[in-house]
Amino acid sequence: MQFSDNEDFAKQLDAQDSLHVSREKFHLPANRSGEPLIYLAGNSLGLMPKAAKQIVEQELEDWAKLGVDAHLKAKTPWYSYHETLREPAARLVGAQPIEVICMNSLTVNLHVMMATFYRPTKSRFKILMEDPAFPSDTYAIKTQIIHHGLDPKDALILAGPRSGEFTVQTEEILDLIEKHAEELAVVLVGGVNFFTGQFFDIPTITAAAQKHGIRVGVDLAHAIGNVPLSLHDWNVDFAVWCSYKYLNAGPGAVAGAFVHERHATNTNLRRLAGWFGNDPNTRFRLHLEPEFIPVASADGWQISNPPILSMAPLRASLAIFEEAGGMEPLRQKSIKLTNYLQFLLESEPDGQSKKQNIIITPRQADQRGCQLSILVREHPKELFTKLEAAGVKCDFREPNVIRAAPAPLYNTFHEVWRFANILRCSN
Repeated sequence: MQFSDNEDFAKQLDAQDSLHVSREKFHLPANRSGEPLIYLAGNSLGLMPKAAKQIVEQELEDWAKLGVDAHLKAKTPWYSYHETLREPAARLVGAQPIEVICMNSLTVNLHVMMATFYRPTKSRFKILMEDPAFPSDTYAIKTQIIHHGLDPKDALILAGPRSGEFTVQTEEILDLIEKHAEELAVVLVGGVNFFTGQFFDIPTITAAAQKHGIRVGVDLAHAIGNVPLSLHDWNVDFAVWCSYKYLNAGPGAVAGAFVHERHATNTNLRRLAGWFGNDPNTRFRLHLEPEFIPVASADGWQISNPPILSMAPLRASLAIFEEAGGMEPLRQKSIKLTNYLQFLLESEPDGQSKKQNIIITPRQADQRGCQLSILVREHPKELFTKLEAAGVKCDFREPNVIRAAPAPLYNTFHEVWRFANILRCSN
């Protein structure tokens, strides 16, 4: 598409956008004058679906009226509440329903998955990650290594950008896999890197690692609800995600995990166990039948009963994804939004924007999600402060990167145009 930096062109794109109605299903944060902010921070916390309040209030009402009986008699029974999330979540990650479970928080789920899939031996004990990885992932992985009596300096391999580059080349990861093939136990990558917005080539990385018997896990925190995923077909061993970013389920919302069918149905795999991962037929007979019998699905990794109040808002958001037609139309709009923003940021007549700021996210649309990371050469914090004062809500990462994420469910092309112009004027 041939873009224009004219404001009317942005408004025309919005008029042609069939997903524009989705915006009306969210609460939009506003400034003191009541005008909506240009909210480009969905990569940190998605907006609140308007339907979430009613769903949460229903659970509170059922609690008030039914007490313990709400587990079986609530409008949506609490005992099986997690099952309402299974199929829509599975569609978003490209999985079979038995491969998906919504539970815990992201980092807890990472530890739960590593308990099964990181079984270091004397020869195979290393873990490969991208650099920089999301800090919480790094903390979790280093403590997993230490938990097994190993030293992260010996057991952790990092794949970083080449000199003068900002993103990690797939070839760099593949080369490290080949170099350490006999030592690697797990390869763990972020589906979309939190810092640069790079969308990793998950199927290629997975195939290269599994050729050597290496397990592959993916952190989908910045990928689910953002980019198309096909975890089952890509043969990924396990994955974890949160739901408060692009899934718009609210702060502290329930997270999720994927376990490939070949593992999910293997009840002999070691795991951290809890009563809700146990066979429902004996789940309430623990004092009579104390042996743990895992469910032959991803449910077998569920430790505790469903956290109803942190699951309820996710139901509202998943319904919006379903109404939008799933990830395909959202991805098409997302690519157009980021291509348009890239065009605007690099089309300054005097070249000032291009000189002052550099987009470090991959230029190819298939190698990024909806986030563009902008490296600011001069006075980055001052620029970020000016953006906030002008009604833009994005985020800042030390030392000099501003992350802007136009989410296709609720952001508009006109907002992208306004953001680009505010950025230009603030430089």
